[in-house]
Amino acid sequence: MRRSRPRQRSTVLIVLMSSRWKLTSDPWYVREWLRIGWKTPDLPFIASLQLGAILLYVIPRTSVLGAVILTGYLGGAIATYVRIGELYPPMVPLTTAMLAWLGIYLRDERLRALLPIRRSTRKSTAVS
Repeated sequence: MRRSRPRQRSTVLIVLMSSRWKLTSDPWYVREWLRIGWKTPDLPFIASLQLGAILLYVIPRTSVLGAVILTGYLGGAIATYVRIGELYPPMVPLTTAMLAWLGIYLRDERLRALLPIRRSTRKSTAVS
């Protein structure tokens, strides 16, 4: 469905930017990477995990698997920031994961059938 494309693109863009920073050893990113307790030799491996997950995510037949792997990776990012006591940075991986799943939810009828959003059937009554 066309309406989910912007959500898919934003997820892909965020992950590709993060991978690029890792692969190019962007000085700002390297400082942040060290600050949160990781070692710089880990950057290429983590970037390859991100790229593999996003590749699976953009292929329709493997998009759910890609989203599961991506969610696991992003959960690790959230845990890393929580471990060092920072609450704002986890919002980026959290919203990225939410956008990834929202994109799949909107374009995959099987997922909507599995996780239906129910609306209340009660009618509201006006109080006089």
